Amino acid sequence: DGGDRKRLVVVLPQLGEFDSAEYAEFLVAARDGLDDAGIDLRVVGIGNGEAAANFCRFTGLGTDDLLVDETGELHRRLGLHSGPGFEISDDVPDGVIKFFLRQLPGGVPGDPSRLRPVGTAWLNYMAMCAGIGAPGTLREIIRGYLGDTSAPERFRDGDVVEAGPVTIGPGVGPTRVGPFVYDQWFSDERGYQRPVELATVRLRNMVEVLTNWEGYVSDPTAIPLRGATYLFDGEGRELYSYKSRGVLTYSETMPRPLT
Repeated sequence: DGGDRKRLVVVLPQLGEFDSAEYAEFLVAARDGLDDAGIDLRVVGIGNGEAAANFCRFTGLGTDDLLVDETGELHRRLGLHSGPGFEISDDVPDGVIKFFLRQLPGGVPGDPSRLRPVGTAWLNYMAMCAGIGAPGTLREIIRGYLGDTSAPERFRDGDVVEAGPVTIGPGVGPTRVGPFVYDQWFSDERGYQRPVELATVRLRNMVEVLTNWEGYVSDPTAIPLRGATYLFDGEGRELYSYKSRGVLTYSETMPRPLT
């Protein structure tokens, strides 16, 4: 387009995935700052129109800022990471794959021809969640539980997360697990990412997706595809790029992803 304004292009994984909602939270908070700095925002995520509507409702991202790619074709053309590259051997019976998929959101696909592609996608995604073919993922999971004094607060005082018998909130203090109720020792502390705070945010995001799976994930074969971040100048020249190689590793600077 020319001119002095830059463009920040964020390529998200599936809109119903950990990285997408978490990164979008930062983008929404920084939206005005980006505009003041002369940076236009464009976000692309994997999903359909329904997924885009749900995602924008949940995260607060503007619908004009989001484009969707239903199959992840853009991610594949960009050569983005999709896990360790595991394949399911032809020797593995379909019954074993069906048993595996029944334990996961979405279950067994209705189309038999998609059984192995979906199983392969989940196999690679679960491997990344375990840190296999996903450098930095386990470190980031641990950071979510231990806290980080170099990162900002992530949970507002009025926020409440409910997951089965567990209720956390309002805020990071009160916690109920079944009949047991207690306060976190750090509940009165401010100014940094407190222990379990980021893990609680991730739990909230997970609950949102799992309770509305079909409304977020229309193509489970794209689940392992990771995202990327690009910054272009006004002439379309690339100034910066980062390609994620794991789950919860959507930035080079995870404590403050947009710095």
